[in-house]
Amino acid sequence: MPGRGSGKGPSRRTARGAATRERVIATTADLMHRQGVTATTLDQVVDTCGVSKSQLYHYFPDKEALVAEVIATQANRVLSAQKQLIEQLHTMQELDKWRDALVAGLSENGYRCPIGSLANELAGRCDTARRTLAGAFGTWTGDMAGAFARLQDGGELSSEVAAEDLALEVVAALQGGYLLAQTMQDEQPFVLALDMALGWVKAHARADHQNRPDRPG
Repeated sequence: MPGRGSGKGPSRRTARGAATRERVIATTADLMHRQGVTATTLDQVVDTCGVSKSQLYHYFPDKEALVAEVIATQANRVLSAQKQLIEQLHTMQELDKWRDALVAGLSENGYRCPIGSLANELAGRCDTARRTLAGAFGTWTGDMAGAFARLQDGGELSSEVAAEDLALEVVAALQGGYLLAQTMQDEQPFVLALDMALGWVKAHARADHQNRPDRPG
């Protein structure tokens, strides 16, 4: 016969352990975003999270395992936020709103892209991390390509240009802009790179949609 309270204790411990694990990942992601992967030590993680080393190693056998979780967390956060914005792109005017949202959030993220920062540091050192980050960029590019395809279906963007190529060009310009903005601690490189990329997109607008006033509503 099971003892009193059977089934409650283990579930509570599991929930508490899951919460601790997520807290460690979130704290580490913040540390690595601010100071880099290499500069973030497990001792720092332990001190900042207020956990013991034995707890840390219970959830993550080594730093590499923790870094993998940070990559997944940051990729999910960035891609989810971008997906919400990109899904609203159905006109060229909405593309400008997407641009303004990116510029507005630039300083809040320390002039950097969480995915791009990780890629800059890890892509040449860990092939597993590189593949995961490449997949994240692939998802981002695919979402942008979907938006450009919608603009083509709506007759606003020429069908003579490949939506996938435009998307890759925009994402590449974004990442270059993020890198320079982070290095210079100035939004200008990001703004110039993004506007250059969107100018290239607008150059492929259908002739009957160029110089057209904004639609009402």
